Amino acid sequence: MIRRHLGTLAIALAFPLAFTATAQAQSYPAKPVRMIVPFPPGGGTDILARLVAQKLTETNHWTVVPDNRAGAGGTIGIAEAARAAPTGYDIVMGQKDNMVVAPWLYKNLSYNPVKDLTAVAHVAYTPVVIVTQANSKFKTLDDVVKAARAAPDTVTYGSPGNGTTIHLAGEIFNGAAQIKMRHVPYKGSNAAMMDVLAGNVDLMVSSVPSALAQIKAGKLRPLAVTSAKRSTSLPDTPTVAELGYKGFDVSTWYGLFVPARTPKDVIATLNAEVNKLLATPEMKAAIVAQGAEPQSMTPEQFEALLKTDYEKWKGIVQASGATIE
Repeated sequence: MIRRHLGTLAIALAFPLAFTATAQAQSYPAKPVRMIVPFPPGGGTDILARLVAQKLTETNHWTVVPDNRAGAGGTIGIAEAARAAPTGYDIVMGQKDNMVVAPWLYKNLSYNPVKDLTAVAHVAYTPVVIVTQANSKFKTLDDVVKAARAAPDTVTYGSPGNGTTIHLAGEIFNGAAQIKMRHVPYKGSNAAMMDVLAGNVDLMVSSVPSALAQIKAGKLRPLAVTSAKRSTSLPDTPTVAELGYKGFDVSTWYGLFVPARTPKDVIATLNAEVNKLLATPEMKAAIVAQGAEPQSMTPEQFEALLKTDYEKWKGIVQASGATIE
């Protein structure tokens, strides 16, 4: 008899907890959601983050507020997300740079991406593009290689910051072409863009979304994209592999993450709503217009991509010899 009463009591106590968790998930979001953007306004990450935030707000009548937390190659914003309460009200637009490259570059990083954060929704991927000022002396990538071989460490290239995939794309190309270009890091894509447009640096290695507007305006000349295949947005721009560097393939992805231990029902809700957006012709066109390629995944698929790339880039970073204190 006592055992029967204890069992009934346990069920009675558990039921309100289960009901509360379900009710919370069904009412999510009951207040504004902060979307942390780990780079300054105007770059590729910021553009995609604001697009997702805007469409979630318009379509679902949610309030999703972008919050730029830039610095240290995007790691400051990711660290803030990792420290946030696991409620679903703090999400972050992460990308390959700060999720799978930075952990192997920075010696004292405060977060572990595969332990402290959980993948929610993959949004898009994009090749990296090597660009120069429209009136630059560099007309082709071969021009760059010849100049760098003739005078090592004199050809300069800017990037959004140390430790980004974009920075390493330049270093990997240095190795592939057996040249030495000088890296000039900036705090985000916009600052690097201004200097390449002004002629203060010779080249910029950039995500396609960050550079596309200036390319279309005729102010930047794209020399090559670093992905295995050509960009939909830049179909006339050859790949690095096509130009003689077989197997060269560096691209980056963007997606939403939440702190570890965020309720699975909240993650499922976020994933379903983002994937609905990505399936609409309007959203697809908006992402392609920014130079990226939309791609949806389940949380499990995105988590698997995170873990695979995390291990893959360990070897790439170690081979490059790059480190950041």
